[in-house]
Amino acid sequence: MECTVPRAIYIIRQHIDEEFSNQILATMLYLDSIDDNKRLYFYINGPGGDLTPSLAIYDTMESLKSPVGTHCVGYAYNLAGFLLAAGEKVIFFHVNGNRFAMPLSRVALQSPARAARGLADDIRNEANELLRIIDYLFNELAINTGQSVEKINKDLSRMKRFNAQQALEYGLIDRIVRPPRIKADAPRKDAGAGLAESLEWVRNRTELKLHKQAINKSIIPLSQ
Repeated sequence: MECTVPRAIYIIRQHIDEEFSNQILATMLYLDSIDDNKRLYFYINGPGGDLTPSLAIYDTMESLKSPVGTHCVGYAYNLAGFLLAAGEKVIFFHVNGNRFAMPLSRVALQSPARAARGLADDIRNEANELLRIIDYLFNELAINTGQSVEKINKDLSRMKRFNAQQALEYGLIDRIVRPPRIKADAPRKDAGAGLAESLEWVRNRTELKLHKQAINKSIIPLSQ
């Protein structure tokens, strides 16, 4: 029986919790099993989410045979930004990068945090586990961005924010995507020409009207 499930486009626009993560994992694994040559797409516009569910998505993305593209269409904060950087990257000019962002997108990254309670030993163990996860995240982020682990540790000691151009320069994305009908640095020529012609027409009509008013004022009626 032929499968008719379309190639998946995942929109991450909410807090990533276990239920949301499990839905994405199941779909990714299924689609990868039936056709691992087609690309999966993540469109990200969200605040991130819980640590363990987000890491589950990341590990699954890394384990798939299918290429994965990521696209920030609004904002990608915290672990959502980490997932954005995990898309398919440029590899020695043999693979085109598929990590994109819109011109007004925003990315923010910082060290993950968790609350711990209980006995002193429990809190210490939880803190050690969090430090281990942070080391893992920073090492993976260094691989995905090309930055050094030391620089990432320094930059993410506090929340670090990026606009689209800064995210590109940092290595979080590969390209800034603009609508195809709009040039990056200038308006369309035909649009500019049309506007100039319209302004010239209005200017000529105004001058003609003022000229007629001046003529009428200068004419003296014969009855006077």
